[in-house]
Amino acid sequence: MASAHFHSAGSQLLVEPISIMRYNSDVVSINARIKLQQNLFSFLLEGQKSVQYAGTRVTINPDQFLLLSSGNCLMSEKMAATDGRYRSILLFCEDKVLADFFIRHPVSPRTSHQQNNEVPFLVFEKDGFLVNFIESLGFMLAAGQPLSSEMRKVKLEELLLYISERYPEQLRQLRNFGYHADDDLLIRHAVTDNISNAVTVDELAFLCNMSLSTFKRRFAKIYGTSPNKWLLEKRMQKAAQLLKQGECKPSEIYFELGYENLSSFIQSFKQIHGITPKQYQLSN
Repeated sequence: MASAHFHSAGSQLLVEPISIMRYNSDVVSINARIKLQQNLFSFLLEGQKSVQYAGTRVTINPDQFLLLSSGNCLMSEKMAATDGRYRSILLFCEDKVLADFFIRHPVSPRTSHQQNNEVPFLVFEKDGFLVNFIESLGFMLAAGQPLSSEMRKVKLEELLLYISERYPEQLRQLRNFGYHADDDLLIRHAVTDNISNAVTVDELAFLCNMSLSTFKRRFAKIYGTSPNKWLLEKRMQKAAQLLKQGECKPSEIYFELGYENLSSFIQSFKQIHGITPKQYQLSN
């Protein structure tokens, strides 16, 4: 359905400058790897959506919607609502379409006291106008006829004009959108922000838009050790801190540290500290 928008940059599939489509599913998706070719407005109707980048993560509900910038690697999770349904409307647009909008509707420059936001997404709260706007997209898609290129331009223009008046600061961030962080900084963000998450080294490499071998090589140059060893030591340092506080049992913290079961956590803790978590807690 929307696969053309998610393929690698070398894809030969035809991609429209602006596309609008439905996305419905009753299947939970965890850590689906995506590289966005285009900017994406994701209007959630039912369910929950979570998006993870190298250095940050965002989760939205149907009261919000997302703008995800093009050219970024991310992992997306979609969770169904209580009735088992996940529904959304997706609006894709190329960078040159946004550039044209900014030429015709210049954004005032950032003042010196304002901070430049470098996150690769924006979150918007739905209000009355935006709810009606999304419903209008749904009605047009429900007609079963493909939307003309002119109609798609009109709807995107309507959305961007409203955001420019209602959310000028967000649009200012959008004007300078892009996530071109230094590779070393990107790796640092990726690993430090995922110490407590069950993320594999292979997934961290993907989020940094690197091959596994390149990621490991650059990681070793920064930290002087392997990613697996570094993550293990950091997670066990945090485990020791939690156990020292005496308020949590080992069975209460293993999931918080990214482990799926207690036995794996105990084995890792013993590998670093030489004793079990329970023995460590009793000795402190």
